[in-house]
Amino acid sequence: MKTTISRRGIVRIVSFFLFAVAILGAANIIYMTKIKALENAVQAGYSGAVEELAQSADEISALLSKGRYAASPSMMTRLSNLLMQSSGEAKSALESLPAGNIRTDNLEKFFSQVGNYAVSLSRKATAGDDITDEEIENFKALSDCADDISENLWKLRTGMLTSDYPIAELFEQIDGETGKFVGDGFSGIEDGLDGMPKLIYDGPFSDHIIDRAPKMTKYGREISEEEALEKAALAIGTDSYRVLSCEAGEEGKMPSYCFYCEGARCAVSKTGGYIVYCMKYRNVRESEISPETAVEKADEYLKKLGIENMEDTYHECYNGVCTVNYAYRDGDITCYTDLIKVAVALDNGEVLGYDARGFLVNHHDRDFAEPIYTEEEVRENISKNLNAKSCGLAVIPTDSVDEKLCYELKCTADSGEDVLVYVNAMTGEEEEILLIVRTDGGVLTV
Repeated sequence: MKTTISRRGIVRIVSFFLFAVAILGAANIIYMTKIKALENAVQAGYSGAVEELAQSADEISALLSKGRYAASPSMMTRLSNLLMQSSGEAKSALESLPAGNIRTDNLEKFFSQVGNYAVSLSRKATAGDDITDEEIENFKALSDCADDISENLWKLRTGMLTSDYPIAELFEQIDGETGKFVGDGFSGIEDGLDGMPKLIYDGPFSDHIIDRAPKMTKYGREISEEEALEKAALAIGTDSYRVLSCEAGEEGKMPSYCFYCEGARCAVSKTGGYIVYCMKYRNVRESEISPETAVEKADEYLKKLGIENMEDTYHECYNGVCTVNYAYRDGDITCYTDLIKVAVALDNGEVLGYDARGFLVNHHDRDFAEPIYTEEEVRENISKNLNAKSCGLAVIPTDSVDEKLCYELKCTADSGEDVLVYVNAMTGEEEEILLIVRTDGGVLTV
């Protein structure tokens, strides 16, 4: 039977087809606009991070110069507090950059040391001790370093903004011609900081602490490059570890084999064969998973690596990445000295970063002494403005190479704030007070 379609039917079919095309076209425009907005946000984030780094370096240089002329403990204290703030902002900006294959160890060390060094001198001045000529000269040297960092970062940002390529692509292609100037720029800054003066002071980032030999690798077996390659493949998650290439290894206190493939880099200690760190670079799109799911992904990653007895202590989300901080659990005692960080992408749960350097440096078999003070005694001696919800033992780092066994009291203040109080289990003295801050980005302590 022959079927005919009326003129009106043809018009309806064509109209429906054109309507469907219009709907699909509009949906595609909306989707592409959304993608473009995300790309623009990434570009602005990376550009802003470099700008914030440069501005922080400017502020640090000026504050250090003022510190050379401070004549009173109160002024030194004020300047040291501002330095801690500026160095903290610089470290946050540095962490938000897609590091990839870029070496930023010296930059991280500089920003960690500068504020703590000033705080140490402030305490010294408050105690009535004279600040030595050498310590004042260190201020000048640190100020000069900050000037150099700032100058190079401003040049780098100008190059990024005037480049014909998107900023994210510049970071992604630092091994090629496209983004070579970005890699060279950061390498120049790192090399310039090699001559930074050694800072020995009463603080957690003093060189005598940073430069100490890792306890985990002290007596380990020397492993071959082939063995290290297999471990790197496990950490990166590549199907075939043959795609990994070995580059110049890292020496220093923790000699390591370094492997890389497109968008990833991993270091494995030559002694003991421990994964020191692993980093992946890619653009993280819109968040699809919750921070709680990210913590579960981080837990699974540690299990895959065979790492046990780690407790997630807090996490923070920034630029689509959730960084989970773990501390080692020795029976009923939490060791906040033995730390591992795992970074998880919030778009698909992929692990983008792993850093076990704190764990490898500090972890060892401990023989804990029996506490002199009881839980009941320390509960009675905390502030009357706090209500202790729970109490347990924890190992915390000190400003020297030592560590202290403390009671960790998780409290609620009259104001509603969550507060952590650490009381020395042997002396009964308060050692530290931390505030628990809950934000949209996660949970952290300050």
